[in-house]
Amino acid sequence: MSQSNHKPIGVFDSGVGGLTVVRALMERLPHENIVYFGDTARVPYGTKSRNTIEEFSLQIVDFLMQHEVKALVIACNTIAAVAYKRIQQMAGNMPVLSVIDAGAQAALKTTQNNHIGVIATSTTVNSNAYARAIHAHNPDTRILSQATPLLVPLVEEGWLEHEVTRLTVREYLKPILADHVDTLILGCTHFPLLKPLMKQEAPNIELVDSSITTAEATAQALSHANLLNQSQQMPDYRFYVSDIPLRFQTIGERFLGRSLEQIEMMRLG
Repeated sequence: MSQSNHKPIGVFDSGVGGLTVVRALMERLPHENIVYFGDTARVPYGTKSRNTIEEFSLQIVDFLMQHEVKALVIACNTIAAVAYKRIQQMAGNMPVLSVIDAGAQAALKTTQNNHIGVIATSTTVNSNAYARAIHAHNPDTRILSQATPLLVPLVEEGWLEHEVTRLTVREYLKPILADHVDTLILGCTHFPLLKPLMKQEAPNIELVDSSITTAEATAQALSHANLLNQSQQMPDYRFYVSDIPLRFQTIGERFLGRSLEQIEMMRLG
């Protein structure tokens, strides 16, 4: 096994939501080292211009490449929707995985009636990125995209089973249920935490969890490139953020499903 196999996977997001992807990577690839960057000082990205999102994203990629990562995982739907091509150009031959591509391909494999729903932030929905990714593989697929901006703050508040959250989810799912969608992409890295509630509200719809699908796509890409880490040593996890807000530890550990250690603050730009 070459030295490249021991190099970490670089994962990044505009904030803490990408930790759900890190969690899935830890479970799917337990031997891999991971470096995570969350741009908590400049979140949210969704309200910013395309040029600004690209600029911030390339700063993060530059930081991760200084850590000699062997692959990049874009764990943010907004970044993936806006800056994927620029990131790919900067990464060269390095594998670049995106929550949008992974989610789109998983949904196409899952759907039985060729009718897919997407719930995401307004920015991701307006970018039409999921529709483009799905139609690139199957132009006949029907897609219903629903912006769900209220769900992110509810998840960060920890109201995962709260009645307010249940009623909000129910309202957002109404057009999806009425349109006979059989597969629903959770197009925001916050949303995997709402899977139990969503399964209760939409028991007949298959949910595509972008964190799990991205972890699986990463495993396949590393295997294809002969970059899997077969070492039995304990993996090294490092977490960098551009700011440490008051509730960061609480929210981060909820997303990661374990204690957050080795957090360092790193301002970019």
